[in-house]
Amino acid sequence: MTLPHGLVQTPAFMPVGTAGSVKAIPQHLLEQLDAQIILGNTYHLYLRPGHELVRRIGGLHRFISWPRPMLTDSGGFQVFSLNQLRKISEEGVQFRSHLDGSSHFFSPEHSMAVQLALGADIIMAFDECTEYPADRARALQSLELTLRWAGRSQRHFNQHSHGGQSLFGIVQGGMHQDLRRECAQRLVAMDFPGYAIGGLSVGEPRALTREIIESTLPLLPPDKPRYVMGVGYPDEIVEYAALGVDMMDCTIPTRAARHGLLFTSGGRLNIKNRRFAEDQQPPDPECGCLVCGRYSRAYLRHLMAAQEPLAGVLNTLHNLAFYLDTMRSVRNAIATDTLPVLLARVRARADRVGA
Repeated sequence: MTLPHGLVQTPAFMPVGTAGSVKAIPQHLLEQLDAQIILGNTYHLYLRPGHELVRRIGGLHRFISWPRPMLTDSGGFQVFSLNQLRKISEEGVQFRSHLDGSSHFFSPEHSMAVQLALGADIIMAFDECTEYPADRARALQSLELTLRWAGRSQRHFNQHSHGGQSLFGIVQGGMHQDLRRECAQRLVAMDFPGYAIGGLSVGEPRALTREIIESTLPLLPPDKPRYVMGVGYPDEIVEYAALGVDMMDCTIPTRAARHGLLFTSGGRLNIKNRRFAEDQQPPDPECGCLVCGRYSRAYLRHLMAAQEPLAGVLNTLHNLAFYLDTMRSVRNAIATDTLPVLLARVRARADRVGA
């Protein structure tokens, strides 16, 4: 993808920077890890520090000192997750801030205005994230609202965008394949420059997540970016990339790191386990990241036990390196026609626990 702030090779994994920061990792280290593109969260940045402040400073790239591409979500998922603090209508969503209880309203037009002010390379249409489980009638109602909001998002974007930014549509429809098909076809007719599959990782079984991705993906144009939102574990992102997904994001590598769970070539490793107390090996002997090149499992376990903030930093650095290296391996396997070999290796380690 050629974007205003640089090129992005796909398939790409995008670290999540909720409030203008990928948790525990400064931007210069993200560049060293070669993160090509990161996410910003519209809902959180709207509440604090405020999109108008970010606009006055020169946009989110300048505000957080990130020179590479960026994507902002629409705020729809965060509003969805507020549950008891929101009220949805045709016009938009009335909600209360999780910070101070103050009342706010998000419409498709307002979501576009906030994202245009933030200035990300890719912005997302405002959608309703369908809950799980949702029966067919409920999912259809949510789908129709999402499509109407997509049209309003597109109109506002076309009227107020100053060029450069791209607006992606989001496919909803719950866990009903026929509704996903209908939503995808109607969004494609609206001719967005890219498409996302949303409404996943909301409590459904992992097998169902894959089923929806596998059935929906072929309905989206292969010559435009196809983005699956909110997935997944390392083995899953390889599987989805092999299906043809171009972009993925997830908080798993950063959230797991803060709880002491490391992803390695030998499987998942709970660094808090007592058996690592005197283990002088690096977290992953096959990893070339800054952490594995310098620190031992024993030290990382000590940092977790001592509740040192550095634990979260080093664990996060390793996990993000592992995810980004995984995507590089996928791109290389595609280029060298060795993707089946990589898939077999990833499947073999998927359920193993690190030694």
